[in-house]
Amino acid sequence: MAPYDHDGSKIPRTVTSCASCLAWGRTRAQGVCLACYAFATPRFGHAVGECGACKRRQPLKTGYCRLCWCQAALDRMLADGDARSRVVIAPHLPDVRHHQLFLAGMTRRKGRPRTAPRRYGEKGRPLKPPPLVAARPRTDWVQPPLFTDRLRRDYRYRHDLRTDPLPDNPWLAWALHLAHTRAEAHGWNRRIRQAMQRNLIMLLSTHITGEVIHASDVHEAIKQRSNSVTHTIEILQTMGVVLEDRPTSFERWLQRKLTPLVPGIATVVQQWARTLRDGGPRTRARRPGTVGTFMRYIPPALVDWSARYDTLRQVTRDDVLTYLATWHGVDRTTVLTVLRSLFTWAKKKQLLFVNPTAGIKGPRRERPVLQPLRPEDITRAVEAATTPQARVFLVLAAVHAARPAAIRGLQLDDVDLGNRRLTVAGLARPLDDLTLQAITDWLDHRRRRWPNTANRHLLISARTAVDTGPVSATWLLNLRGLPATVERLRLDRQLEEALTHGADPLHLAAVFGIGESTAIRYAESARQLLERPHESRSPQSPGTPGSTGGEEPNRPSGSR
Repeated sequence: MAPYDHDGSKIPRTVTSCASCLAWGRTRAQGVCLACYAFATPRFGHAVGECGACKRRQPLKTGYCRLCWCQAALDRMLADGDARSRVVIAPHLPDVRHHQLFLAGMTRRKGRPRTAPRRYGEKGRPLKPPPLVAARPRTDWVQPPLFTDRLRRDYRYRHDLRTDPLPDNPWLAWALHLAHTRAEAHGWNRRIRQAMQRNLIMLLSTHITGEVIHASDVHEAIKQRSNSVTHTIEILQTMGVVLEDRPTSFERWLQRKLTPLVPGIATVVQQWARTLRDGGPRTRARRPGTVGTFMRYIPPALVDWSARYDTLRQVTRDDVLTYLATWHGVDRTTVLTVLRSLFTWAKKKQLLFVNPTAGIKGPRRERPVLQPLRPEDITRAVEAATTPQARVFLVLAAVHAARPAAIRGLQLDDVDLGNRRLTVAGLARPLDDLTLQAITDWLDHRRRRWPNTANRHLLISARTAVDTGPVSATWLLNLRGLPATVERLRLDRQLEEALTHGADPLHLAAVFGIGESTAIRYAESARQLLERPHESRSPQSPGTPGSTGGEEPNRPSGSR
């Protein structure tokens, strides 16, 4: 698996000489091998300086670069001395005067090969017994806190699970029992179980009745140790001893968007965005994608108005028209929809005297004719689906016209291999040979990869295999940059059905479970393509990359 940079981007690799340790092998975009790249990461604190042996400017560990450390390790192996000199490397560092070149990835210490397989249980090393059954400790009284202000706890408690006995704390015993029960129910592996035990011992070894643990302290304490922050907080929430004080990702994202604005405008926009997400009196909550779409179009206008005005009351109709003039086509309609939503909400909350968007009409445009995909575009999409889960996602979108949310929500009970039936979004469909083969291959891979998972979703990942939720939207098939995106494959399947069965909207509604207006639109496009074939492949049609081609063209793409 290719490594990733600190910002999450994949690091390209090539074969050349490392710029730091001079080893020949695979190097990253920085020109260094994987070991030197990890040696220079900020979390190790290896600052750049002049090496005490080779005098080069490199990341240093106790004054010496990684190349000198490798040479000192080689000198230690060749030295004739006592047993301690064969283990300690530091005494050999000042004596480094030359360097033996080596191949990258060949300096790792290798142990003796195991002659017999590792055995556990009755015939081998005994397994640790599960924690004792425990319940919530009995609390007759609670000691009031001496200080009302929050004091940060130091959770740097070291405990060796192999030798040290467990701390005698009833809250810890209850937490370990809850963790063991959850691990058995969700099929956690040994690594996650041990990480959970270490986290709970560190947090609850000295816990007393009435003490509240802040979720931000938990995150800071164990984020560098393991990836079980979410599961740890869930167990603490079950116990009722944790206080969720971490800001949500939406609040952090919204705060970054509102930073350049003046307080008078930022406060109103913040309240409006929260109302879009959470809803309110006589206001329905929108999808998260809708809020993201809205906030993507208006920041330039808000920044410009913040440079001239203090509040939104000072924004005039001419200001709105001037900003609309910078947009064209569908984007202009979307921007007008966003501004109209903002100012209408502010007028309703009596934050404005006059709505500057009142009376402004967007351009009228006719619905374009939907266009089918070309065979070569579909072929490129098929070639991009190289994993079992990607092939399942591609088949469900291209053959059964399933939406991504419906594919993510599929359960194992929705697949009936014996009767060759598949239930997508509540609609039962027959399983064709292609879909049956793709799902069978994925189920075989799923059983081999996660045999003990309790997740009932059809598609799972390494993150959701230890939980019960669906996979994320970014985990599914990614066809960005290709004409045949997932949405276009779904639209092409419905359009193909309309072209094959004579543009009958009732047939489309019955087969795909779509609404009446959507079925009529596909039927109209199919009828025009059948009657006037010369209109196919129009430059302005949704068949071209970059156009939405959705069922509701007058609405933002994130609001569907």
